[in-house]
Amino acid sequence: MHLLLSTAFVLCWSSGFIGAKLGADSASAVTVLMWRFLPPAVVLAAVAAFSRTAWRGLSARDVARQAVIGALSQSGYLLTVYHAIQLGVSSGTTALIDGVQPLVAGALAGPLLHQYVSRGQWLGLGLGAGGVALVTLADAAAGTGAAWWAYLVPFLGMASLVAATFLESRSRVRVAPAVALTVHCATSAVVFTALAAAAGAAAPPAGISFWVSVAWLVVLPTFGGYGLYWLILRRCGVTEVNTLMFLMAPVTAVWGALMFGEPFGPQTVLGLAVCLAAVVVVHRGGAPSAAPDAGGSTRRTAGDRGAGVPCRRPGPGS
Repeated sequence: MHLLLSTAFVLCWSSGFIGAKLGADSASAVTVLMWRFLPPAVVLAAVAAFSRTAWRGLSARDVARQAVIGALSQSGYLLTVYHAIQLGVSSGTTALIDGVQPLVAGALAGPLLHQYVSRGQWLGLGLGAGGVALVTLADAAAGTGAAWWAYLVPFLGMASLVAATFLESRSRVRVAPAVALTVHCATSAVVFTALAAAAGAAAPPAGISFWVSVAWLVVLPTFGGYGLYWLILRRCGVTEVNTLMFLMAPVTAVWGALMFGEPFGPQTVLGLAVCLAAVVVVHRGGAPSAAPDAGGSTRRTAGDRGAGVPCRRPGPGS
């Protein structure tokens, strides 16, 4: 089940870069993002109105915290990704910069969350960074005509997503993924509608290509990508879920080659192999062994949701 969830997450998340490129040719970033989030926000709000079980026990403060997480993980992150692509940064290079996120999250997991990150996991993180660099180096070196400062824009989005990840990980209240996704989409719908209205770009273009890209973005990266991101984060912890981000650049490169004819050669194949090896190393690099406490029972040296602890799998009846 974990392998299936991880595979689905990688494909759905990578589809967002492809969808951004599809939408970039038909409308501005804020227009695409406004219509990407309005329909799912309405649908999810309607579902929440008739199914309130998951919302029970949540305070206004809990919902507000999720709104902040949504503003960081969706609004801030996506606006920078879309804007960078519209400025001329290729989808592969954008995915490369996004691929730096696991290293940042892994480096901060210890001091911020007091979580154990093993040497094996650090090795996997290093391998992943190398694999991502191999996949996108040729594309970045070739240049796309974008201004030098345009390559800094995706770094802002990466930082925004890392901040959202740690804010969620430090939360003491467990929020159901459906509730989190509803709040996040509603927050993004409000943010992007306000931005589009202020820019006079709220009206959608008449072309069918725009609605194809919107449908793509709603179904795959929004419901699939973000829903699976938070689900796997709760099951596996920060380091393991972010290690899967190393696969985004190679998968995006393959996808871009098939759909848009972007360069794809032996270097991409090598990078993909290195990234796959990185995921294996991190997942096996693992949890520290359990140590006996004063009473003779065993305990873990990190919390269940920690970076060095394997994924929690539900037992019978859970």
